Amino acid sequence: MDHSTDKAKILIEALPYIRRFYNKTIVIKYGGSTMEGERLKRSFALDVVLLKYIGINPVIVHGGGPQIGEMLTRLGKKSQFIDGLRVTDQETMDVVEMVLVGKVNKEIVAMINQQGGKAVGLSGKDGKLIVAQKLTLVKRVENGKHEKRIDIGMVGEVKEIHPEVIESLEKENFIPVIAPIGVGEQGETYNINADLVAGKIASALKAEKLILLTDVAGVMDETQQLIPSLDVKRAIELMEQKVISSGMIPKVTCCLNALEDGVHKTHIIDGTVEHAVLLEIFTDVGIGTQILKE
Repeated sequence: MDHSTDKAKILIEALPYIRRFYNKTIVIKYGGSTMEGERLKRSFALDVVLLKYIGINPVIVHGGGPQIGEMLTRLGKKSQFIDGLRVTDQETMDVVEMVLVGKVNKEIVAMINQQGGKAVGLSGKDGKLIVAQKLTLVKRVENGKHEKRIDIGMVGEVKEIHPEVIESLEKENFIPVIAPIGVGEQGETYNINADLVAGKIASALKAEKLILLTDVAGVMDETQQLIPSLDVKRAIELMEQKVISSGMIPKVTCCLNALEDGVHKTHIIDGTVEHAVLLEIFTDVGIGTQILKE
C-alpha cells in the first residue's frame, strides 16, 4: 500500500506542472554522450512521447559530433577543431550532412516512433527552417593590438529561423526532430552548433523552456558544487570570474540569449540520468541548473 501511495504522490506532484505547461512548447537539445546506450535512448524517447501525450509540445534539436568523427575516421579523414568548432571543408560538410540528416536524425525519429510517438525528421533546409551565414572566427593577436580572421570552412551561424514548418507539425501532433544544418541565401549548406540552433529555435517559437542535455550535473560553483538556480546577472558574473569556463560557456551563453529573446526559462541538465527530462519538468526540486531572467 505504501508503494502505491508513493506513486500517487508522484502523480500529484506532477499535476500543477502538467497544467502549467499544457499546450506549451519545450525545446530540448539532445546530443553527445546522452545519445549513447540503449537504456538512455529509450528513456529519452519515452520522456518525449509522454510529454506529447499529455498535451506538451516537445521540439528536439540534436547533435552528432561523435558520430561525425567516427565516420570521418573510417573515411581516412582527420578531424580538426579550432575553439571547439569543427573545421569543415566541402568534403567534411558532405559527411556532416550525411551523418546528421541521413543517419542520426532518422535513428532518433525511429526511436521515438517505436515508443508510440509520431516524430518527423527535419534539417534546416526544410521550409528554409534555418537560414544561415558563414561564421568567421576573429582572434586578437600581438597582445590584443590586431584582429586575425580565421576561415573554418562551411561552419555557419543562424541568420533567421522560419518556424512555420515546426508550427504546422505541432498542430498535427507530430514531434519535430531537427538536425542543425543550415542553408545559405545561395543554397549553400552550413554546419551549425546544435546548442546555438536549439536556442534560436526556442526563441523563434517563444518556447516555455529550453533544456540542454549534457553529460555533467549542471553549472558548478567555485567548490565544484552544483548551482541549482542562476539569474542572468549572476551567470554573467560567474563567466567573468571564470568560474563558468571551457565548454560550459557556450551553453550558458546560449541560455542567456534565449532568455533575452523571450524564452521563459532555460535549463542545463545531466542527460545521462534516466528520465532526466521528466525529472526536470515535473518535480518540485528538478535536476541540473535552471537559468532565468531574475
